[in-house]
Amino acid sequence: MAQWFALKAENPEFLLFFRMGDFYELFFDDAIAAASALDIALTARGSHGGEPIAMCGVPAAAAPAYLSRLIRRGFRVAVAEQTAQAPSKKAGKGGKSGPAQKGPLPRAVVRLVTPGTLTEDELLEPGRSNLLVALVPGGGGRGEADLRGVAWIDISTGQFETASCAPGELGHLLARLDPAEILASQDCDLGEYESRRHPGAAVPPAHAARARLAETFSVASLDAFGTFTDAEAAAGLMAVEYIRRSQAGSMPRLSHPQPQADRDTLGLDPATRASLDLLRARDGGVEHTLFSAVNRTVTAAGARLLSTWIAAPLTSPERIGARQACWDWLRHDSASLEALRQVLRGAPDIDRALGRLSVGRGQPRDLATLWDAVSAAHRAAAVLESVKHGTRPPLMETALTALRGAGALEGELERALADELPARLEDGGVIAAGYDGELDAHRALRDDSRRVIATLQNEYAQRFGVASLKIRHHAQLGYVMEVPVAAGARLRERDDLSFRQGTTGAARFATEELIDLDSRISEATERAAIRERQIFGALVARALDDRELPPLARALALMDVVQSCAGLATGGTWCRARIDDGTAFDLTACRHPVVEAALGTGARFTANNCSLEADHRVMLLTGPNMAGKSTFLRQNALAVILAQAGLPVPAKAAHIGVVDRLFSRVGASDDLARGRSTFMVEMTETAGILNQAGPRSLVVVDEIGRGTSTLDGLSIAWAVLEAMHSTLRCRTIFATHFHELAQLSETLPRLSPHTMAVRDWKGQVVFLHEVVPGSARKSWGVHVARLAGVPLPVVNRAARLLKELEQEHSVGQRPLPLFDDLPAASEAQPEGRNGSENVTREIFEQVLGLDPDSLSPRDALAALYHLKNAALETENRLARP
Repeated sequence: MAQWFALKAENPEFLLFFRMGDFYELFFDDAIAAASALDIALTARGSHGGEPIAMCGVPAAAAPAYLSRLIRRGFRVAVAEQTAQAPSKKAGKGGKSGPAQKGPLPRAVVRLVTPGTLTEDELLEPGRSNLLVALVPGGGGRGEADLRGVAWIDISTGQFETASCAPGELGHLLARLDPAEILASQDCDLGEYESRRHPGAAVPPAHAARARLAETFSVASLDAFGTFTDAEAAAGLMAVEYIRRSQAGSMPRLSHPQPQADRDTLGLDPATRASLDLLRARDGGVEHTLFSAVNRTVTAAGARLLSTWIAAPLTSPERIGARQACWDWLRHDSASLEALRQVLRGAPDIDRALGRLSVGRGQPRDLATLWDAVSAAHRAAAVLESVKHGTRPPLMETALTALRGAGALEGELERALADELPARLEDGGVIAAGYDGELDAHRALRDDSRRVIATLQNEYAQRFGVASLKIRHHAQLGYVMEVPVAAGARLRERDDLSFRQGTTGAARFATEELIDLDSRISEATERAAIRERQIFGALVARALDDRELPPLARALALMDVVQSCAGLATGGTWCRARIDDGTAFDLTACRHPVVEAALGTGARFTANNCSLEADHRVMLLTGPNMAGKSTFLRQNALAVILAQAGLPVPAKAAHIGVVDRLFSRVGASDDLARGRSTFMVEMTETAGILNQAGPRSLVVVDEIGRGTSTLDGLSIAWAVLEAMHSTLRCRTIFATHFHELAQLSETLPRLSPHTMAVRDWKGQVVFLHEVVPGSARKSWGVHVARLAGVPLPVVNRAARLLKELEQEHSVGQRPLPLFDDLPAASEAQPEGRNGSENVTREIFEQVLGLDPDSLSPRDALAALYHLKNAALETENRLARP
């Protein structure tokens, strides 16, 4: 317990996994917390301060599964191992045991397990990056005072990047990275990522950060890797030092830091990412997401690269076109596409295998992973070389060169590794026979000793007259001669035998020959194990030093994404978007990929066109709920994501001028934990759009103003629509339930009214899911209520009330004030011009009171005659002197 207290004091914020034999034990409050989180028994052992010591434990062999559960529940764990082996209790010469170990074995923390420093496959999602992010405030130099330094590292793959970020953009960056753990001081507002905060260490001075980072990567200056702000360097060192501490001082394999500029990245705020379900759905799952709908990758590295592309679409037409050209070239050769797919199925995860090997947690099968992956890369290169269609795109040419690399390493591993590899290095048999002469010699001595034992056993059986005599190896006694108890009583009298142990059914004896043989066999076995570990270490170092391996791994991931895209595009229902620097936005027969995937093969998705050309860049979309407005909004936003990520688009054709920022506000939600109602969230997100969108942005919004009263909501929606049309001048799809806004098309020249096609068939509403020019004449809310299962008496009562309100000229039926310049008919007006205006008002209000869709032909004709007669009577009255 003295050891436990010392190690716990060094790591007070961590649960301490304390190794005791075959178990990791936890004590005191750690045990109480872990027992509850893991649903395991809480016991007690010993006492401290007169109170029992709470205790629980998990088997060491099953520790990864328990660690995974603790990490997912937000805990951090310090792993304390025994740093020495228990001494052997084998007998020395003459049958005497060696000296016993005094006191407990020494222990030390060998690793800190945190959400951002995981390397084991059991703790990681194969197709998802696991990022540690470090944040520091700007240093104040070089114009950096208002910019935060950000660095992010994926220890499992070696990825290391940095960026400068304005405080207002931090939420956007974190939403894109979705880090597992964030090192940041308490004065840094992390918003919804607060639960992932870890305080980290003090921010180092800029000059010290640059020097220590350069020393870490063995260069004279950090400038060798690019231009970094002081804050970026400090954030990078904070992340590196945290990782170094987590690995008990050892440094894992990391790529050199790469500064990232967001100039070529599509701006996506957190609300937009949540609205569009890019990588994770709002319920935290991954099933109904854009990633799952387009993912046809077959490797973990390919899935990670695809998710990176989706999370950070580009704004450079050249870079987008380079990606598109790869899959567009490959899709025309179906045989090569299928062959490449089959080859990639056998390509393991190079980056994560190297990550485990670099921190000393690699096993023989990680080396086999490298061998298999390099072999797969060479076969993939052969497939690409066989494609004769068109000219190979430049990006594919570069990848092909990388895929041919690491041939020397492949040959070395092929010669060195045995055909059947054990799960653990300690099990032996990793290195193939014939690879190393010294290892072969030790193995020969070890294996020959087994033949010697068999010969000696026959000799002893004859010499001592015991046919059932066996020579066995005992963990504590070494090699002994074992005979039945009856024979043992007779052999005890012999001087050349030393009695070692008696059991119920057997007696065990040692001889000088057996003691000497045990020593020689143990020595040979130990020397073979030591030599095998040395060879394994040399092979690991050889792999980590191979400069051709990382580019080969990146090329394999790229080929997986390329074949995934080509597979999508071969069916003819996905297209290569035309991307340029203009402001075009023209989608032909576009579909929502996630909804379409959810429908399955038995249902047909209704495709729709969308055109936001310069002369009608604002689409006003009306129509009832459940008619498909939200789906239409999202599918156009997702088309931009896919197109600018360089991926196929689910449409017959697409022409998109690069979007610099995409805003999607679709659906209502609250944030009660932070004191924000649904309407407050709506207004906050709307404010973000109005403060950031510009002429090259795309905005898709739904139901602005829905969360407040009708007059408030209509006023807000009207003002926001005007701002988007005339001030921001952005490409916009503005869905609304305020049908009155369609009248603004008379004063807003670039406003194009559209509606969701709906039919009333025998009293039942039929949603056609088609977007057509025009505006909705009614909300169909009562029909939707009936469709949803609201009891019929309630529906009928609502229909009667609606008709009464419409006849009383409710707010929902009055024209917009912009066109409502006529005085009310009830107001006293002088004769003449104002009297004529009263006539117009009366007829106008009577027309508004009609519902053409519910009138029979006879009723419609009667209403028309009534209106004409009213007009004639009023005209005659005004004409009298």
